[in-house]
Amino acid sequence: MFDFKSCLNIGKDEYKNMMEPLIIKLGELQRSARVKKIPVLIILEGLDASGKGAVMNELLIALDPRGYKVYSNNKDSEEELLRPFFWKFWKNLPGEGEIAIFDRSWYFSVIKNIKDIDKKEYKRRCKEIMDTEEILQNGKTMIIKFFLFISKDEQKKRFKKLEKNPSTSWRVTKEDWKSNKNYDEILEEYRELLKNTQSETDRWNIICSEDIESAKIQIFQNTAEFLEKSINQYEKDSLEMIPLKEKSFSLDSINLMESVNRRDYKKKLRKYKGKLMELEHEIYEKRIPVVLAYEGWDAAGKGGNIKRTVDRLDPRGYDVIPVAAPNDIEKKHHYLWRFWKDFPKGGHITIFDRTWYGRVLVERVEGFCKEKDWHRAYQEINSMESQWVDDGAVILKFWLHISKDEQMRRFREREKISYKSWKITDEDWRNREKWDLYKEAVEDMITMTSTEDVKWHVIPGNSKRYARLKVMEIIIEELEKAVRKK
Repeated sequence: MFDFKSCLNIGKDEYKNMMEPLIIKLGELQRSARVKKIPVLIILEGLDASGKGAVMNELLIALDPRGYKVYSNNKDSEEELLRPFFWKFWKNLPGEGEIAIFDRSWYFSVIKNIKDIDKKEYKRRCKEIMDTEEILQNGKTMIIKFFLFISKDEQKKRFKKLEKNPSTSWRVTKEDWKSNKNYDEILEEYRELLKNTQSETDRWNIICSEDIESAKIQIFQNTAEFLEKSINQYEKDSLEMIPLKEKSFSLDSINLMESVNRRDYKKKLRKYKGKLMELEHEIYEKRIPVVLAYEGWDAAGKGGNIKRTVDRLDPRGYDVIPVAAPNDIEKKHHYLWRFWKDFPKGGHITIFDRTWYGRVLVERVEGFCKEKDWHRAYQEINSMESQWVDDGAVILKFWLHISKDEQMRRFREREKISYKSWKITDEDWRNREKWDLYKEAVEDMITMTSTEDVKWHVIPGNSKRYARLKVMEIIIEELEKAVRKK
């Protein structure tokens, strides 16, 4: 993999003659990618002093600065340490027609912490990397990965040269010299990581950068070839249809007669609110991130349920995110991007009023995405939620279920009461006409995405009082488990 015999060396004149047309070519390809609205992610990894900065500077000269952003991944900020592993990368992913250049990425994050993780976690991270890259590529993000390497002697030589110059000496640290001393060990760690994180459709470009000019030429050539091929194939849909599991759940099995009398409701509501207030403090102390995901029929009572749940919580410790149709910025990104972006930091709660499940509900039923896309989404969503849980989050998903007759009663009530009339829209009536289609979509959703770690809680909602207490009971029970476990 790291073959020094293949290292190239070119002269200045040859470099200039080869580079000039490549710069023009990359500029043209960037414009084509922008016109076709293709997101492009360029990942630059490599050994210390292998020339990533020099390559990146040359690359940026070839590109229109209005169409790219560069992100460096070195030391994690306090904010990033309180989020899941992939959070800082997801929020910086390119939108349609944009290029993002990651100067070190999730690979470096694994390597720099490799001494602190066991084999099980290492394998999990490798799988998460492969899953994430597959999700992004299936969502039409083009990913090209480079790894630059140099010999131990060359690395030492470059460190010394940097130290001699007062303007660059600060770039060489004790850690750098330590990495040179442990060169063979670090190279082997990278060898193993790169081997475990490539496939036929997601390959590494391994570049010897002993001669930085030849490395630049190779990277420019590979990037241009990759972009040209990707742009030409962009419209082709080669993804296979992922079959659905046989339904293992039916909404008809839910007992909608569940109810609670007013006296018991008020008594328990007071008790549960107090308990939730205590638990909010405990999860903050233990830095546990919590996601509450609400889905349900129109008029099922999601808003009222959320309102009672947060009634006595400290507003500095939670956010409620109402999810509607994506705005222009959100449309430019992968459909999961906006949910990763709003993930809570450790010790905080985020409540999603409608969620990422819109992909397999409204987008499926209304035809806003292709059938292959929503078939694939179940697996993508499971992967995302699994990553969140593995990184210490509590994820609770609620489907508030009511009967078709109860929905009609609530619609009519909203029409008659002035301060509720804004809640009923033409879209609500249109959705009602497709009740059976939505019912099938909900049952598939629960079958495909109710997992051992993140299961669905289907809440009988004909009685609003019962539904509110039931949701709070589940939240309390699960948060108590999480606090004890931590």
